[in-house]
Amino acid sequence: MSADRAATHRITVDVEVDGRRRREEVPANTVLLDLLRDRMGNTGVKASCERGVCGACTTLIDGVPTASCSVFAFSVDGCSVETVAGQTEADEPGPVQRAFAECGGFQCGYCTPGMVMLTTALLREHPEPTEEQVREWISSNICRCTGYRMIIDSVHRAAELIREEA
Repeated sequence: MSADRAATHRITVDVEVDGRRRREEVPANTVLLDLLRDRMGNTGVKASCERGVCGACTTLIDGVPTASCSVFAFSVDGCSVETVAGQTEADEPGPVQRAFAECGGFQCGYCTPGMVMLTTALLREHPEPTEEQVREWISSNICRCTGYRMIIDSVHRAAELIREEA
């Protein structure tokens, strides 16, 4: 299918986003990032490189961290997508977000949504991660501000907060 035809051919995507079922009709060449931001108004998912290398647009697709700019919307049909907007609890920041605020794990904040999503996935798989595991998991998200020390501290603090709340 040519790019022009893909842009005019429309598809329906049925997806759960942050616990809420959504059904959207979009051009066939729409990427998940654009579906989330432009169609659903979820601007917490950041657009940056749009090539899947910076990590700012990281979401969890069926629990797996994924650069939303590198996935066609049609490929998430029937899936569950989690974004940073869904990480709140009763309109209050969740433990990962609180940890990032408490430890200063952000400066400009552009990489933060992706870091929050990577941390969420990491702590589900490894509730008490080693520093090496943290470094490996966050390596797919580029931060140009913090030097990563405060981010690593934030991940460990988030693990503590989650254990305290359990």
